[in-house]
Amino acid sequence: MALANILVAPNGARRTRKDHPSLPVTIEQTVQTAKACFDAGADGIHAHIRDKDQKHLLDAGLYRELQAELTLKVPDMWVQITTEAVGIYSPEEQRAIVRNSDPEAVSISIREMLSEGENSDVSKFYWEQAEKGVEIQHILYDDQDAATLARLIKDETLPATNLQLLFVLGRYSVGQVSNPDDLQPFMQSLDAFEGINLDWGCCAFGQQETECLLAAIKAGGKARIGFENNLHMKDGSIAPDNAARVTELITELRARSL
Repeated sequence: MALANILVAPNGARRTRKDHPSLPVTIEQTVQTAKACFDAGADGIHAHIRDKDQKHLLDAGLYRELQAELTLKVPDMWVQITTEAVGIYSPEEQRAIVRNSDPEAVSISIREMLSEGENSDVSKFYWEQAEKGVEIQHILYDDQDAATLARLIKDETLPATNLQLLFVLGRYSVGQVSNPDDLQPFMQSLDAFEGINLDWGCCAFGQQETECLLAAIKAGGKARIGFENNLHMKDGSIAPDNAARVTELITELRARSL
């Protein structure tokens, strides 16, 4: 299956309901948000789970529960879980979560997965997941991450099948803001994947999220949108909920015939 055209990221790993009262932190809230965003036009969800204190959590049992609820309540929505470490989880723990969660799709930062070096279990993990049909979206924070991934694919350390990339705009800039121009280094990095069939998307921090995603779609990519990266509407006002962010993006796409 291809990467979702509009993937909603409704909570992420860091924000809580103190940041926004409509940010989902329970399985029930996440499913409700997914349904509202699907109805608004999102065809996929990038899902995080939290503990009882709203803190980031990687837990295979809760991931299976969330996936089951989403399949029941929003059966046509593409579901992607995350392995984001947030300085808490090791690469080995991240791999174990995927192995024990049986996801349809998962996002993995190549930078995090290689933080303890390029060892044989890293390669084994990626190949076994490819054989199982799990769709891995590689999170890339800059063009160097892209170059590293391209090298590992070309030397067959990692598989090239069903290759999915996510370009992160603004994550490491001051104030976590982004600009459509931030997409250009990533676009140039695609040259390193010449001859490989791939699917790419983009997410962006800050109030220019909509413009950044429109630029990515115009360039042939897909969009990840939501409260994980930005709480604002295009006009600078606070969005009432994640579905409003999805609605605004789709409205702009139609207005610009994209």
